[in-house]
Amino acid sequence: MQQTHHLIDGEDIATTSGRSGPVSNPATGDQTGEVGFASVEEVDRAVASSKAAFDEWRNVSIARRTKLLHEFRNLVAANADEIAARLTAEHGKVADDARGEVARGIENIEFSCGLADALKGTYNEQASAGVDVYTVRQPLGVCAGITPFNFPAMVPLWMIPNAVACGNTFILKPSERDPSAPRFIIELAQEAGFPPGVVNLVNGDKVAVDRLLDHPDVAAVSFVGSTPIARYVYATGTANGKRIQALGGAKNHMVVLPDADLDLAADAAVSAAYGSAGERCMAISVVVAVGDIADDLVERIRVRMDKLVIGPGDDPTSEMGPLITREHRDRVAGYIGSGADEGATVVVDGREQVFDGDGYFLGVSLLDNVTTDMQVYRDEVFGPVLSVVRSDTYHEAVQMISDNPYGNGAAIFTRDGGAAHQFQRDAEAGMVGINVPIPVPVGYHSFGGWNDSLFGDTTMYGPEGLRFYTRPKVITSRWPDPSTSSVDLGFPQND
Repeated sequence: MQQTHHLIDGEDIATTSGRSGPVSNPATGDQTGEVGFASVEEVDRAVASSKAAFDEWRNVSIARRTKLLHEFRNLVAANADEIAARLTAEHGKVADDARGEVARGIENIEFSCGLADALKGTYNEQASAGVDVYTVRQPLGVCAGITPFNFPAMVPLWMIPNAVACGNTFILKPSERDPSAPRFIIELAQEAGFPPGVVNLVNGDKVAVDRLLDHPDVAAVSFVGSTPIARYVYATGTANGKRIQALGGAKNHMVVLPDADLDLAADAAVSAAYGSAGERCMAISVVVAVGDIADDLVERIRVRMDKLVIGPGDDPTSEMGPLITREHRDRVAGYIGSGADEGATVVVDGREQVFDGDGYFLGVSLLDNVTTDMQVYRDEVFGPVLSVVRSDTYHEAVQMISDNPYGNGAAIFTRDGGAAHQFQRDAEAGMVGINVPIPVPVGYHSFGGWNDSLFGDTTMYGPEGLRFYTRPKVITSRWPDPSTSSVDLGFPQND
């Protein structure tokens, strides 16, 4: 049985806490490994390592940092299939989906390779007579990332490249559900030549999270997970004087107008709702059918659902794999029943599909006539359940998005350029798609929602990521002729 340990200061460190968690293959239900949970002392050891490395790393030249990031990018690309296989084995996502996750992570390393241009400061000569003023951006120190089970490779790569590019050191605390892919990525960083302590990894649970949030030598924490935990991370970390970005849950709406191409919309709805078994914070979980198109749209979605192949992620014919745990599968299945009890029409009931073995599989489900007061609408289901809400007008649909506490992503399907332009202004969400169901930005923009989907002032990766991992310093400089010096107690004025 595979044992997953910490990586601290370039060394493999087995936990001494006496606590651990199982790692399972969701497609079979079999336990395949075990991950040791860090003690407070082990977290402290990682922080001490990163703090010591920071004093040297912040002074490493931009040229050297760029070379190491390029080497890291090349190693991740060369080992993409291995990383994807680990994702499939422990998360359950199908091979194409796993490879796509790795590809998106590589995009973010590539963005960080442009740090020389991205970190350029500003300079004003002669801001006042004989006075120059300029701004530089400097690293924060020890930064930490707490990452989720659903993207165990991509989300760490949102954080690590930008953090170390800016001159920070970094401690990763990945999900204990699927730890081997992030562990392998840290090994590749070490192979790329990053000095010991620049990138460390500790596995663990709430003990490790809480210690990172209150440790005085941790300057910043990035988090991706559920909204309740994101709120906790933000409140706890900021109370301890840390810079925090905490991405929470989502309830992404896809508005379909009467003029939309319904086949395109149906394809998009099925792809975005059931990809990765719905375990994506950018999954479409609500389709808002505007006007009289609902019956037609629901039928087109249903027909496509009938053709989906659900099975183990390592089977090349599978289009959707299992959910992450048995408990989560049962929780998701419960929303189908609650929706029916509250008056929704269950068009397709995923609970009726039978699977061989003990894997954590659940069939895809479609609920029609869902209303905004139903639990299946209010909660983040995070599984292969798609709800259809009927709306009379565009304005009702937009108001529905505004009234929802989440604000991660929203999409509209229409042929009307005016309606699309209005929607991109009206939608209360941080990421908007126009005839694009999952508007995940490319690596040189930034990822993050609004409202209860994001706690903090900056979003993830891209330009916003660089701002998060640095702080500005403004220098006002004068080199006067000593013979002109005099005492002047007045407030400085610019001439």
